[in-house]
Amino acid sequence: MTFGNSAPDASPYADEGPYGTPVVHKKAGLTRRGKIAIAVAGVAIVGGGTIWFQAHSAAVAKEEKEAAALQLQMKELELKEMKIRNETATTEKKAAAASARKVQAAVDKCVKDSSDLIGKGFGSPSRSDVVADCKQQYETADGSGMQAAGSAQDTGNAGGGGINSPALLGLVAGGGLAIAVFARKGKKADA
Repeated sequence: MTFGNSAPDASPYADEGPYGTPVVHKKAGLTRRGKIAIAVAGVAIVGGGTIWFQAHSAAVAKEEKEAAALQLQMKELELKEMKIRNETATTEKKAAAASARKVQAAVDKCVKDSSDLIGKGFGSPSRSDVVADCKQQYETADGSGMQAAGSAQDTGNAGGGGINSPALLGLVAGGGLAIAVFARKGKKADA
């Protein structure tokens, strides 16, 4: 019921326009909250990437410095090794020269002592024979001849004089086989 100029009650089911209820179109896109979340995530990714890149660059630089220091230490060790080798070679060369001088002095003394035997008669040694004998006598005394003699003795001993391990193994195996055969024959004879 309506009295006067009052408007009729609007029914919630009443049409508001000739074609039905109007549709309200919203703008496509993100809400304010979504935009803020994307901005925060972008800042976090960029900041984290920057920090990671700086840390990675620092680690690579540190590793390069350590590698360079290690190479420097290796070069120093190589130089020290070369220095030690050179000193050893110099020492050995001096020792060899001193040994050669001692041998030459001994050979000269031997030739001088044996000079009264040279050319005294038929069958007496010539000067070259005396020099060769003295060289042979004193040049092997410096140690190199001793090493050669020791290695010659080792090679001569390997083949013939003693019982070597294959021969000993053969003897033991043969003896064991003979004992086994005789023991077996003994069992058959008792039975």
